Amino acid sequence: MVALLGPVVALAVAVLMEGVAHTTHRYAMHGFLWVLHEDHHRPTGRGLQKNDLFAVFFATIAMLLLYFGVIQRLPVLAAAGVGMTLYGLGYFLFHDVMFHRRLRGVHLRANTPYLRRIVRAHQVHHRSSGKDRGASFGFLYASKRYDQDMPLAAKGVA
Repeated sequence: MVALLGPVVALAVAVLMEGVAHTTHRYAMHGFLWVLHEDHHRPTGRGLQKNDLFAVFFATIAMLLLYFGVIQRLPVLAAAGVGMTLYGLGYFLFHDVMFHRRLRGVHLRANTPYLRRIVRAHQVHHRSSGKDRGASFGFLYASKRYDQDMPLAAKGVA
């Protein structure tokens, strides 16, 4: 039974990170930390953005959880670090690689209903978004209302 604790904690943290990301995105990034997030909504290329500091922040927390979990022999901490890392990997692959195409030559396609739904939700977010307004602040979850047939980005995200 104890052997299952690590995977359960890792999975729970990975799932709960969507709520953390949604809340951070809506209230911090589109609020008092807009100065760091604004360049993401008004990009000038594929290079680094101030917005990337959010990924560095969360990656640092995940690394600290992994480090102290291993060094102090606290497997629950290490498992939490694994869960944050898994969420971060999903975020990077969807948001930075698939949606924003920030890696040259790497093209992931939204070829499942789930991926098309989160692409549509993120399109709505970028079309309707500013510091004090916006919609669809999640990254790896979107409600079924985004299942409706909306055209995918002209960039060929479909």
